[in-house]
Amino acid sequence: MTVEVQTEATQVCENVQQQEESVKIAIETKKVSEKEAEPVKEVEPVDESKSKVVEKSSSFKEESNFLSDLKDHEKKALSELKSKLEEAINGDTLFKKDEPKPKETVKTEECAKEEETPKTEECANKKEKSKSEEKDCEEKEESKPDSGIEINKDISIWGVPLFPCNETEGTNVVLLKFLRARDFKVNESFEMIKKTLLWRKESNIDSILDEDLGCDLASAAYMSGVDREGHPICYNIFGVLDDEELYKKTFGAEATRGQFLRWRVQLMEKGIQKLDLKAGGVNSLLQINDLKNSPGPAKKEVRVAIKEAVGILQDNYPEFVARNIFINVPYWYYAFHALMSPFLTQRTKSKFVVVHPAKVTETLLKYIPIEEIPIQYGGLKRENDFEFSIDDGVVSEILIKAKSTETIEIPAPEAGTTFIWDVTCLGWEVYYKEEFVPMDECSYTIIVQKGKKISSSEGPIRNTFKTNESGKIVLTFENSSSKKKKVFYRFKVKKSCF
Repeated sequence: MTVEVQTEATQVCENVQQQEESVKIAIETKKVSEKEAEPVKEVEPVDESKSKVVEKSSSFKEESNFLSDLKDHEKKALSELKSKLEEAINGDTLFKKDEPKPKETVKTEECAKEEETPKTEECANKKEKSKSEEKDCEEKEESKPDSGIEINKDISIWGVPLFPCNETEGTNVVLLKFLRARDFKVNESFEMIKKTLLWRKESNIDSILDEDLGCDLASAAYMSGVDREGHPICYNIFGVLDDEELYKKTFGAEATRGQFLRWRVQLMEKGIQKLDLKAGGVNSLLQINDLKNSPGPAKKEVRVAIKEAVGILQDNYPEFVARNIFINVPYWYYAFHALMSPFLTQRTKSKFVVVHPAKVTETLLKYIPIEEIPIQYGGLKRENDFEFSIDDGVVSEILIKAKSTETIEIPAPEAGTTFIWDVTCLGWEVYYKEEFVPMDECSYTIIVQKGKKISSSEGPIRNTFKTNESGKIVLTFENSSSKKKKVFYRFKVKKSCF
């Protein structure tokens, strides 16, 4: 499960001093410029660009992956990163770890000492020889492919080729993720790619989707539905880990903890399979983190395992989360978030949405349509629902003003018709009843559900009714409170086979 708050906070805390120093330098340079020349209008374009970046990060919008939308320095960084990748692949050094070379430093010190002696000419000759030998080695390395050694140019990640000559629409998208994760610093982005590829190779990640890692944790995290922008949704249910039996089975031994980490990586890979890694496509996930009944910081094993999982995901899956929504947060989390907030960047904070229990459904509706929100969070989505699907039509909504009554009428022009409907009200606390009103005035109205006040703890209501004559089903909502209420509903009609 990916709670990015801890690692994000620690990363930012480590960089706070560097940021403060850069700010001090900027202030000093500005003061000097003010003394030398009074007009400061030349600095305005820089300030405007900075303000645009802040506005962009606070709007929850992802950056474009179209080359035409990239800034000049971003295009340059992308081009340089491709060149470094091509050079590393041609040189067969992409999967090799960088090793320190202490011997070279020793040689330079000895050379420096020898320069003080009369043997300067010999040292110079040695240097020229070593340079010529290096050139010979480079020429030999360039001629290696002709000697039968094949260069693997089919290196890819998430099915996207990295070699520039084999690049597809997804190549730029993937490389831009690494660049954005490292503020478009080419060398750091390149090292991140190298480490990710090496980790995937050593951990056999490319075959992890074929592994059977059990289903004990299936309810702890899962993929379900999409948000309003098409992002696949990953639900992380931390309360499941509070179960003692599951806790011991999952975190009781080092081997099982390793199994947990591998299972979480597998879930991430499954989520990426749902993405469209190309410019203009949906290439990130939405995370819903439910902290209800979560173990919190009390259980050390859970805390350590989750921290390790977050580290793995952040180091090897950059910019794959568009937004992190934390729901049913306990009071200890509010205290933690308040302490960490001053140290988080605007871009990082723009991805976090913290919601207390009373506002869960209302907040999720801003990002997810009601038919995609699970019923436990006030939505209409049920597990293994055979009655309704996305193809059954759009959910309708009505607004009930304060101290007023509204009705929903479902026409039933034919007898022998079975009706199925879903209805939910944000916050409920309204008087609700269901009845069938026949078209024949001589017939009696049938009460489908007696009127009663629905409390805020109630979930969505689903009911069915089969008519014996033509008429209509009437759903009545009476709002006696001083606040307006929003109601969502859908219905489906099935004609009888008889």
